[in-house]
Amino acid sequence: MSLKGKTLFITGASRGIGLAIGLRAARDGANVAIAAKTAQAHPKLPGTIYSAAEEIEKAGGKALPLIVDVRDEASVFDAVDKTVAAFGGIDICVNNASAISLTPTEATDMKRYDLMHQINARGTFLTSKACIPHLKRAANPHVLALSPPLDMSPHWFGRHVAYTVAKYNMSMFMMGMADEFRDDGIAFNGLWPRTGIATAAIQFALAGDEGIKHCRTPEIMADAAHAIFCKPSRDFTGQFVIDDTFLYGEGVRDFEKYRVDPSKPLMPDFFVPADSVPPPGVKIG
Repeated sequence: MSLKGKTLFITGASRGIGLAIGLRAARDGANVAIAAKTAQAHPKLPGTIYSAAEEIEKAGGKALPLIVDVRDEASVFDAVDKTVAAFGGIDICVNNASAISLTPTEATDMKRYDLMHQINARGTFLTSKACIPHLKRAANPHVLALSPPLDMSPHWFGRHVAYTVAKYNMSMFMMGMADEFRDDGIAFNGLWPRTGIATAAIQFALAGDEGIKHCRTPEIMADAAHAIFCKPSRDFTGQFVIDDTFLYGEGVRDFEKYRVDPSKPLMPDFFVPADSVPPPGVKIG
C-alpha cells in the first residue's frame, strides 16, 4: 500500500525520527504537517521546521511547516486547523515529540519533571484529542506514539522513575484510546526501537559521538511506522510493537542496512521486555 495523498500530522518532525517518518511518507507522495518548535537554527541541533519542509518537498511530498508547542492547547488546535485547511483533512497523527531526563528521584528537579510530563504525556493526549474529529472522517485513520510496551518490570522504574512514568503515559493513552475509539475505526498503536537510534538526543544528551556508532538509523523506525500506517486501522489497533520484530513479520530480512557502523555492537534501548527476542541473525550488545 501507499500513503500517496494521505496527510500526516507529526509532532517533533524537524529532525530525527519524526523527520524520517515524514520523509518515508513523502516518498509515497504524502502531505506532511511538520509540527515542531524549532523555527531558527540551533547551534548544536540540526534542522528547523523549514529545512524539514524542504526535505519533504524534495522527497516528493507536500509540506506544511508549523511552529507548535505541544504543551500549549491553542498552539496545537491552531496547527491542526491549518493542516486541515491546507490539505483537506488528517489521516495520520504521529506523537513523536518527547523530552528525556534519565535522572533518579533526588536529582530530578521539578522543572525537568514538568517538562517531561507536559510534552510526553499531556502533549500526546492533547495532540491526539485535537486530531480525532478529523481522523473520524478519514478512510484509514491511524494514531501512533513513539512509546514503549507497558512492561511493569521494577528495574525500568527504579533508575529514572520520572522519565519512565512520563513515557509510559504515552503508551497508556494509546491503549485507552484504542478501546475508546475502536467503533470509530481509528487505530492507536505504540512503536519502540530495540536499539538506540542515531538522533540528537543520543548524541548530545546520552551517549555522545561514540554512542551514535552503536545505534541504528532513524530509517528503521520510519519503515516500521510506514508499515503500520498501511495496515487496516480497524484490524490493527492497541498494539505495542518493537521495530525489528515487527518489520521481520512484514518480510524484512536485511537489518544490517540500518546500522550506523556495522563494526560496532548495537546498543540496547530502554523498556524492551526481556521476552522480546530479536529477529534471526540480529545480535544486540
